[in-house]
Order: sequence, then C-alpha cells, then structure tokens
Amino acid sequence: MKGERIIGQVRRVNGPVIIAHGITDALMLELVRVGEVRLVGEVIKLEGQNAVIQVYEDTTGLTPGENIYGSGMPLSVELGPGLIGTIYDGIQRPLEEIREISNQFIERGVVLPALNRERKWHFVPLALESGSYLDGGAVLGTVQETEGIIHKILVPPFVTGKLISIEPEGDYTVTEAVAVVESEAGRQDLFLMHKWPIRKPRPAVRRLLPTTPLITGQRVIDTLFPIAKGGTVAIPGGFGTGKTMTQHAIAKWCDAEIIVYIGCGERGNEMTDVLTEFPKLIDPRTGRSLMERTLLIANTSNMPVSAREASIYTGVSLAEYYRDQGYHVAVMADSTSRWAEALRELSGRMEEMPAEEGFPAYLPTRIAEFYERAGFMEGVAGSKGSVTIIGAVSPPGGDFSEPVTQHTKRFVRCFWGLDRQLANARHYPAISWLESYSEYLDSITPWWEEMGGANWATNRAQIMELLQKEVRLQQVVKLVGPDALPDSQRFILEVCNMFKNAFLQQNAFDKIDRYSTVEKQVKMLEVILTYWQRGADAIRRGITLVKLKRMKVLQDIVKMKFTVDNDDLGALDKLILRLERSIDQMESIYV
Repeated sequence: MKGERIIGQVRRVNGPVIIAHGITDALMLELVRVGEVRLVGEVIKLEGQNAVIQVYEDTTGLTPGENIYGSGMPLSVELGPGLIGTIYDGIQRPLEEIREISNQFIERGVVLPALNRERKWHFVPLALESGSYLDGGAVLGTVQETEGIIHKILVPPFVTGKLISIEPEGDYTVTEAVAVVESEAGRQDLFLMHKWPIRKPRPAVRRLLPTTPLITGQRVIDTLFPIAKGGTVAIPGGFGTGKTMTQHAIAKWCDAEIIVYIGCGERGNEMTDVLTEFPKLIDPRTGRSLMERTLLIANTSNMPVSAREASIYTGVSLAEYYRDQGYHVAVMADSTSRWAEALRELSGRMEEMPAEEGFPAYLPTRIAEFYERAGFMEGVAGSKGSVTIIGAVSPPGGDFSEPVTQHTKRFVRCFWGLDRQLANARHYPAISWLESYSEYLDSITPWWEEMGGANWATNRAQIMELLQKEVRLQQVVKLVGPDALPDSQRFILEVCNMFKNAFLQQNAFDKIDRYSTVEKQVKMLEVILTYWQRGADAIRRGITLVKLKRMKVLQDIVKMKFTVDNDDLGALDKLILRLERSIDQMESIYV
C-alpha cells in the first residue's frame, strides 16, 4: 500500500482483536495492515506504546512479532461515479471483482480499489471561471452514472480555495485530475472521486424539517404510520415475522431516488434473494433495472464479525454522498441487532466491562450516532437531499424489551412493530396497528391533504379510533361471544375486519396489490369509511347487521385491492355509488 510504514508489532491475537506493542506514530482510528498477509485493520485504542487493533479479516495463522503497517489515514470509502449497481462487502471491497481473482472465495489480504480505475466517464464541467472561490461540497461538473442518475462531481468537504483551472468536457478515469484549486495547503488536484472517513458524518449547511413522506406503496405504512424523507424508523420483530421482506418491498417500490441496502450479519440466502431479484425488477419510474439506483453492502453472518460492525457506517457514508448531490436516499439496515452483537463480541474480546445483557455500555451512544446521520439536509451548493434510515431489529424471541430494541426506540421517530400472530395468520405486512406509531404525522399532514384530499387526517383518525374500539370489543367477545353484543358494536367488528383484509393486508406477489399509489390508498380508505358511516346510520334506523352483510357489493369491496388498477380510480368511485345505492334501497324497503 502506498505510503505505508511499520508502526509496531503483533503482541497477542484474540480472534479479530490484535494487541500491538512498540507503537510509534499510530493514530486513533488509523487504517492499518497487519502481518505479511496485509490484513485490513483499524486502530481502536491507544495506550502508551500499546494499541488495540480491530481486524476486518480472518486472523488464522497470524503470529506474535509480525509487523503492523500504518497508512496515516482513517478507514475511508471511495466516493465517485461507479458506485451504483456495485456489490461491496462491509469495508467497501468490490465482491464481484474479488470473485474473478479469488475463485469464488475471498482470499485474505486482497487489495482492490472500490472504484474501477480503468473505466472512463464522460465529464461535463460547469461554467466556472478561474479565480472563483469554491467551498467544500461545491459542484464541479456532472457525469451520467446510469440512465436515470446524473452524478455530480463535488469538491471534497475538506477542500476550499480558488479555482485555478478546470478540464474541458471529455472522458476521464477517476484518478485523472479534472480541476486544480489553490487552498491554504497549496495547490490541490481534484478528481472525479475522493475519500471520506466512514465514522465521520459528512457536513451540511443546515438540517431542514422533514415535510414530505417517503411513499412506499405499502398501505399500512403510508396511511397509518408514515415516515418522512430524512426520517428514521425501526422494524423490530421475531424470526419469521417479515422484517427482511418488508424492507425488500420498501426498497423495490419506495420513491427514494437511491437505495442503499446493507445486509449486516444476515443469512446468505437472504442476500442471495436480493442479488438475484433486484436486477430482474423493473423500476416503475424509469422502466429500467432496479439495480441502476441501488448500492448493495453484503456482509453476511459467515463473514468476519468486525467487518459487520463497520458495514453500516460504510453504507450510511455512501448515502450521505448522494444526499449531498441533492438525491433522496433510503438506507435499509438489515439488521442492526447483528451489528450490536458484533459490538458485544468485540467488546468482550477487549475485556471491557459489560452492561445489560453483555452489550457494551456505549451501545446507546453508537445507536444514536448511527440514526443521527439521517436527515433532510441543505448542501453547500444549495442542493436539498435526504437520508432516510430504515433499520430492522431482531430481538431474541421477539422480546421488544431487550436492550437493542429499547435503545433504538429512543432514537427513532417511527416504529413499525411486527406481530407474531399476524405473521402466523399470513397477514403481511405483519405490522401491528396497536404497537406501531409515527411521530411524523403533524409535519407531513399538509402534504397528504394537498395530494390526497382535505379529509385525509380526519379519515385516518377515524379508522384508528375504530381499530382501538375493536380491541376493547374483542375482549368482551372472548368472554361472552359476539352474539351478546348489539348490532351497532358488532358492526364495528365487521368494518375493522374488512379494513384489515381489504386494506392492511397486501400481497407482494400480486401485480396490482403489491404497490398502491397515494390516490388509490385515499380512495380505498374512503370506500371503507363510507360503508362504516352509511352502515352505522342504517343500523340506527332499524336495519339489521344481517341484512347489511347480504349486500353483494361487499364482496367487490373486499376484492378491490386485486381488481382495481392504480390508474383506474373511477372504479372505486363506482363502488361507493353502488354501496350507497344498495343501502338506500334497503332503507326504502325496511324503514
């Protein structure tokens, strides 16, 4: 590695944790290479001439006395054109290129650049005059990275100064200089790429209020528990409740412009599903492959545990880079529990004092630091972009009182709790409408009322109130049976049951039902509430529940999620007219 120097020797090896001695000029969080195999590591503790190094590869065969080589820089990611559509491991090594030289298995000490050094990109400079002052984060020009993504070439955040020259439009590799800036440190060449330390948040001018929802196409999320662009959400649930599949659905259908999917300690077959499905899926907005707006970080459960700890920082750093270009980015972290388990294992090997359930005492701090990197930000060049973090949590046994879930709940503003009973009943997404909540409702309600109608907030509050009433009535039903309830209360159970089956439950394999537009969601909710309002009024007038349930239109209402296309809202208006006509006819006969 260029510029490396010997900074000490290995003293003791404890799995992925190395104790080094004879340390001379090492830096905290410095990227190092350990042994003659040049294993990638990071200095995480300095004490006199001793240091603790976290190694991101298998340390089998490493012996005391081997040299440690310093790089003089922190563990960083390479940022530039060529990121999208690439599959990286937890420390941004390109897995497909490694496979070509390693015969299917990742060999230790393999050093490959994250960005292709030979590929040329067509650079179009902005009309910048020589002598103009550039701040870090300013735009030098653009590169067409994929069909739908224009990659803005940014001045690195740590560089400010006067522009000396900029290259004309043409084809350049990521290592060819495209501009020269005169800064306090002297003349600096600027390239299509730059590096950024993964544990340091990228700067922004200011944080903006998140007022636009991230539309996922999942009705239970968008209508009941919406998340704003730039927001944070946790998806906790036991094994088999659908955390990964919920994230897959959001990644496929949400209206974020860039998706960063981090497979952090998950099973290899789940990442295989992502790698095989996403290239085949068509982005509904562009008509092209979904991989043309997706970055994948694959760090499965059989990979080194320390690389798992770094993977979420790698992913969120890539997301911040595209945010600074003005894009809305959604980060899928699956799962933060496996990341916390990596922290626990490394902490134990360093012989730190454990806190609750063996997790390190700094677990809450690390969780907070991760989720704080989300946000709707204004950049230096006036661009506005966002990073939305959607983190899955895997509590052992589905116990939401365990530390990772509880601490995560403190730092996120949206909570989609998955319910085991719903999953067992094949009700997906298995998001519990009793345990889940969203604190973004107040800030995004104006958007929903503008796009979906002035009654959106009222209608949502009404259906949530009915769901709460249903819970209390179900307790009575368990004791005395449904026949003991009057028709007015049994009708509440009937409407809520219809709402669950016709609205909340969604089939990811149905071409129509897998995604619902904002307009369709609003209209479907209106259909069900019309049934509630007109039906409740009819019962007060003397119509029995048995007669209401005989209406033929009810079967069409239950099937509307499968039969009505997103662009055929007139069919839902006809359903409302048929429903009202049926009730009017019934009242004219029996009242």
